[in-house]
Amino acid sequence: MNTEVSSGQAQNISGAKSRVAYILLGLTLGILGIHNFYAGYNKKAVTQLLISVLLCWTVIAPTAVGIWCIVDVCTVTKDAQGRPFS
Repeated sequence: MNTEVSSGQAQNISGAKSRVAYILLGLTLGILGIHNFYAGYNKKAVTQLLISVLLCWTVIAPTAVGIWCIVDVCTVTKDAQGRPFS
């Protein structure tokens, strides 16, 4: 793993995504799939975006996508390339 020591803290420069950023995106903009775009899961992200935009007039679809986002935030620990979140 490539690390660079700066100010007494090790910084990851291997390109791994931040777990905190993934969680915050999932909780705030998750219904639009933004957290999955961030992690590189583009097919899943487009699916969430289309369901939310095309079926926003229903109550069931946005609720289902919201639950899907919460499950993603709790269970996904790696990005689309298989690198663990930092």
